Amino acid sequence: MPVRAAFPALLFLLGLAVPASAQRAGVKVENLPNFDLHRFHFGFLLSYNTSDFYMTMKPRPLQHDTLLVVDHVKQPGFNLGIVASLNMSDNLSLRFLPTLSFQDRILKYSFLKADGKTANFQKPIESTYLEFPLLLKFRSDRINNFAVYLIGGGKFGIDMASKKDVDNALDEDIVVKLDKYDYSAEVGGGVDMFLPYFKFGIELKTGIGIPNVLVDDGTRFSSPIQSLRTKTYVLTFTFEG
Repeated sequence: MPVRAAFPALLFLLGLAVPASAQRAGVKVENLPNFDLHRFHFGFLLSYNTSDFYMTMKPRPLQHDTLLVVDHVKQPGFNLGIVASLNMSDNLSLRFLPTLSFQDRILKYSFLKADGKTANFQKPIESTYLEFPLLLKFRSDRINNFAVYLIGGGKFGIDMASKKDVDNALDEDIVVKLDKYDYSAEVGGGVDMFLPYFKFGIELKTGIGIPNVLVDDGTRFSSPIQSLRTKTYVLTFTFEG
């Protein structure tokens, strides 16, 4: 083979050999090296949530109370949302995450009947929240293609499936009503992984409701309860470009 014809082939083989030898030597390629130079980032999120309540009961004389016990049971749900992030510095960003959150909880009641037997009721509470979290994210420096972070802030929510105005006429069909609006504090942490084409994040956080969302309409299911505040645990996967 002529030297001029062999030279391009030799360069091609060297091009394959250099990355292979670098990989064998443990040299890691930094994905998305210019990611943090962009001021704005957008993406989407998928979440698994577990919803529950902080519940406070009213003090009542036991001799006049037929309620034996009331319990709150957490249930699973999921979130879908949009990620909008503003880089304020190399390690600090402001994140706005409009989210649709599907949440379920159950309240379980046991009442003592006149004949001494027990009547048990389960009252499911389903909510579809349109949420508007505004969070500060403090991230470590990148270590190759990884970084860890802490996140915290507040969230305002509108329950699109609120039954606040339902007429509780029949005892068997009575629903426990929640206020349509809620706001809470959120805190958590996670890890960012810089992949070749996007940044993938795994985040775990908790939301602590601030106001009492119970609507006390005088039924035997709402009257014994002094307050209900929302509580959520959320495992989130983010995809940002």
